[in-house]
Amino acid sequence: MPAPERTPAVKIIIADDEPLARERLRQLLAGRAGVEVVAEVGDGQEALHACAEHEPDLVLLDIAMPGIDGLEVARHLKGFERRPVVVFCTAYDAHALSAFDAEAVDYLVKPVRPERLASALERARVLAAARGGGELPGAAGKRRTHLCARLRGSLRLIPVEEVRYLQAEEKYVVVHHARGEDLIEESLKSLEEEFGER
Repeated sequence: MPAPERTPAVKIIIADDEPLARERLRQLLAGRAGVEVVAEVGDGQEALHACAEHEPDLVLLDIAMPGIDGLEVARHLKGFERRPVVVFCTAYDAHALSAFDAEAVDYLVKPVRPERLASALERARVLAAARGGGELPGAAGKRRTHLCARLRGSLRLIPVEEVRYLQAEEKYVVVHHARGEDLIEESLKSLEEEFGER
């Protein structure tokens, strides 16, 4: 009997100008299965070079770094062909709105707690799958369990089982669900192809 296929590890780059902060993230990730830290860097320019070289699935990115800051790095990463998911890890909560404008999937305030990091990793998996094409390993072959809505600079994950119906409205889709309604930026056609049998 053939051995079961192993899911490839999620490749992660840690970008922070503080060596102690990088070490803490590395230690938090060391205890998690299915992740691999492929590079650690201390500034924005090194982060962009490391992303080009290693093609990570996820970047844990500080905001306040010398030279190119984390927000600018995230904006540059949006142009990458194989674009990684970005999770900001910062000592300041004042940048949260800018972080979500840069399309980060989560915003962790230092010192990063293990449960918040675990939650961010799961959110990164879900959103990478939702992005289509840029799936994280481990998400392949699985159906999405959530839809993602942006509201006032934050993200709301809507469990698919709570969706009652979807309604086209100009270039958006209104998701009517158990807790109300939200706009999402996906086409009704693509949602119908994905969830038609439901």
